[in-house]
Amino acid sequence: MSTVTTPSGCAATASPAPPRRLLDWRIRFAALSLIWGFSFLLIKVGTETYAPFQVTLGRLVFGTAVLAAAMAVRRERLPRGVRVWGHLTVAAFLLNALPFSLFAYAELTIPSTLAGICNATSPLWGMALSLVALSEDRPTRVRVAGLGLGFLGVLTVLGAWQGFHGLDATGTALALLASLSYPVGWIYVRRTLAGTGHSHLSMTGAQLLLATVQLAVVTPLFTAVPTRLSVVPLLAIAALGALGTGLAVLLQYGLVAEVGPTTAQMVTYFIPVIATAAGVALLGETLTWSTPVGAVIVLTGAALTQVRPKPLKVPQT
Repeated sequence: MSTVTTPSGCAATASPAPPRRLLDWRIRFAALSLIWGFSFLLIKVGTETYAPFQVTLGRLVFGTAVLAAAMAVRRERLPRGVRVWGHLTVAAFLLNALPFSLFAYAELTIPSTLAGICNATSPLWGMALSLVALSEDRPTRVRVAGLGLGFLGVLTVLGAWQGFHGLDATGTALALLASLSYPVGWIYVRRTLAGTGHSHLSMTGAQLLLATVQLAVVTPLFTAVPTRLSVVPLLAIAALGALGTGLAVLLQYGLVAEVGPTTAQMVTYFIPVIATAAGVALLGETLTWSTPVGAVIVLTGAALTQVRPKPLKVPQT
């Protein structure tokens, strides 16, 4: 559920070696998995009282506040340059404003478990798009097989053999579009913001700030002011923003710096498992056999799409 500029370093220059961490990276990895896994439950709780755009706006406000505090502590400034801010505006829309809003609208009609599994299709979309948009990203038999297997898993989750009976097509389509928006944003960032010289924190802080402005403009046009404030949904939105967006970004960057992007991105495969468990245990959502089986197939396919060919060894002369 990565919502920021690519953690592989395309949006900023490489950071210096990180200081020794107080918590082992495995603990922080588990915490990030739990935070992002529970995000879909928090969205569901928030949309029970507040409009989807209001949930998204609140999420971005709290997330931006966390990053602003982190930037103040580290004495980092926002990036400069009209070109950078222009590209960040597009990145904010594709990686934050659009997918956050789509997931919120999707969960009006689909369970949080299904939304979490749809989120796991992002690597599949990314693989398919990279074959077209990134000439340096060469396909292999294993990766193409993973792509096909992953989308077979999607059909299994959706119960295609039953004619998608009992499935809300609109909500599911919105969740899949949200997962598609992430790799589109990553590719855009990779093409336009590589090597800017700004830190990841600075770039992401600006990105979330721009997404917040975008939602602040849109939300009053399509929603009415809530007549009452419900405490539990409001707390869910605050947690979604402060933890699921702000703190999660900081944890993600710390993991990338310490163990590398490949290991850090493995969190993607734990998110749907946690989202499903949380939805069933805490929200009482129903679960048929096709959902966990399809999810396993999706995750297996997604993992295969991330397998890179080994570099050829040059014989020594």
